[in-house]
Amino acid sequence: MRRTMISNAEGERGGGDFWVLSLAALGVVFGDIGTSPIYAIRESFHLSHGLTPDHDNTLGILSLIFWSLIIVISVKYLLLVLRADNRGEGGIIALTALISPPGERSRGRRRILALLGLFGAALLYGDSMITPAISVLSAIEGLEVVTPFFQPYVIPITIGILIALFFFQRRGTAGVGAVFGPVTLIWFLTLAIIGLIHIWAYPSVVTAINPAHAVSFFLRNGYRGLLVLGSVFLVVTGGEALYADMGHFGRGPIRFTWTTLVLPALVLNYFGQGALILRNPAAAEHPFFLMVPSWALVPLVILATAATVIASQAVISGAFSLTRRAVQLGYLPRMRIDHTSEDQIGQIFMPAVNWALMFACIGLVLGFRSSGRLAAAYGVAVTTDMVFTTVLFAVVAWVRWKWKPWVVGLMGLSLLAVDLAFGAAIYPRFPTGVGFRWSWPWGCSP
Repeated sequence: MRRTMISNAEGERGGGDFWVLSLAALGVVFGDIGTSPIYAIRESFHLSHGLTPDHDNTLGILSLIFWSLIIVISVKYLLLVLRADNRGEGGIIALTALISPPGERSRGRRRILALLGLFGAALLYGDSMITPAISVLSAIEGLEVVTPFFQPYVIPITIGILIALFFFQRRGTAGVGAVFGPVTLIWFLTLAIIGLIHIWAYPSVVTAINPAHAVSFFLRNGYRGLLVLGSVFLVVTGGEALYADMGHFGRGPIRFTWTTLVLPALVLNYFGQGALILRNPAAAEHPFFLMVPSWALVPLVILATAATVIASQAVISGAFSLTRRAVQLGYLPRMRIDHTSEDQIGQIFMPAVNWALMFACIGLVLGFRSSGRLAAAYGVAVTTDMVFTTVLFAVVAWVRWKWKPWVVGLMGLSLLAVDLAFGAAIYPRFPTGVGFRWSWPWGCSP
């Protein structure tokens, strides 16, 4: 394969290239976070939480979702963390490499922080395994809403789609993005349109933007409200993969696409689901698929399946970038890396990583057998990784960029408080909420 050494960390290219990169980034970077509307609100009203889908609880959950997107994705990742690129590459390994220059005084600190970074990288591999499984499985479960006839076929269909996805990876990020970008554009426009229709029918739902609804939600529900925050966290999973994929497209196209399309579409859809629940509380069982009339349900399931396949791309390409950086820094042995673009060094394919992830995803689908059971394990991996990213970014800002200590302290503690709040909500659910149970695709015993 042809290789070059051109970095695109800033996304500074000609106008035409910028739009092409933005469309490709839409298909690769934002697929993960873009499919959370399928299951996030449904999980927030799960029976295990004991919440009734009444007016106050619905507005409280919507407020938590809105401000989670703003604080975690817009502020933490898009505004702050994306500044920390190492020669155009992002991800927690690149962040670890930026900690400080080598030296006797800093050797002990570097060793501890490097261990944190490596542990965070291992968790990101876990995210790369769980995301394809939970995303595709949640979409195929929509077939059960159409008719119970499909229930025995959910697992084998999911596995078939996952196998096809991983075989498609050899086309490279550019080729995948060129195919997935237009589909993802249709997906986000669909999210926005169906959400806007329900908001139009119940416009008072937009008052959920007021953070007072989130505060009153916790005051009213206490410990149960904290546990619901673990389900709300599903709306921001994809932030770490977004940072890891920075080397593929640059921060410019990623920031532009998020601000102009992805964030507005997500907010409109979440609020649209909330409006539906306010009018029909019974819809909380599966609000996303019940947003459309019966004649549109099958097309929506097909589009959602395509979107969840694309969602898996963000963490897969992120795992490629993470592994290559670990190899370059000597944390992993050398392995085959295929460069798939003439212009962008960040666009690669790693066969060994690809096939390992494929088998891990299939194993998770066979073991957990539902997106609900996977949700707890999903949150544990991602929220812990986010904590390490906050700590390492604060160290880089203080030691390498020489930010004022009070600025670093205020920023770091604020972001860490959010990360730890999500962690406190997720970890108590993990031992009882996972429900791992191995079986073969049609339910036969091995």
